[in-house]
Amino acid sequence: MSPTPLLKCLACLSLICTHCVSNAEAFSVIESKPISELWLNPGLYSYHFRKNKGLNDQNFGFGGEYRYSTVSAVTLGLFNNSTRQTSHYAGWYWQPVSLGHVRLGAVVGALDGYPNMRHGGWFFAAIPTASVEYKNFGVNVMVIPDYRDKVYGSISVQLKLKVF
Repeated sequence: MSPTPLLKCLACLSLICTHCVSNAEAFSVIESKPISELWLNPGLYSYHFRKNKGLNDQNFGFGGEYRYSTVSAVTLGLFNNSTRQTSHYAGWYWQPVSLGHVRLGAVVGALDGYPNMRHGGWFFAAIPTASVEYKNFGVNVMVIPDYRDKVYGSISVQLKLKVF
């Protein structure tokens, strides 16, 4: 696979982050307030750190995120993972800090489908996550740590669309 999709993705993220940081005064704690938003996503695009493994970077699938407060959301979905297996996931976003319009925190939850991790069964994970949302569009950027030869590390980007 050519590095072109990654370069386009990184250039876009760089522009978004530059805009957000240039308009930010500093890190701040987000006040928790109730909201009700449903976001849908088509899966992920991942840039894997181990390029020699022939991993799948295009992790298409279907997922949802229900944001019930300004700092928390629940998520559920499935995607074609790095090892070309179907993974299911369920989790909870906690993002109590902002830098401008960028919400920072982690998603904590469980997922399955990785053959070298618990023989494809469910396991828990905590993944650092940054999110940016503008009107009906958003993006989650996750830094997935490398865990031996069980889960391969990546920077993963998830586009999302607000449906209400």
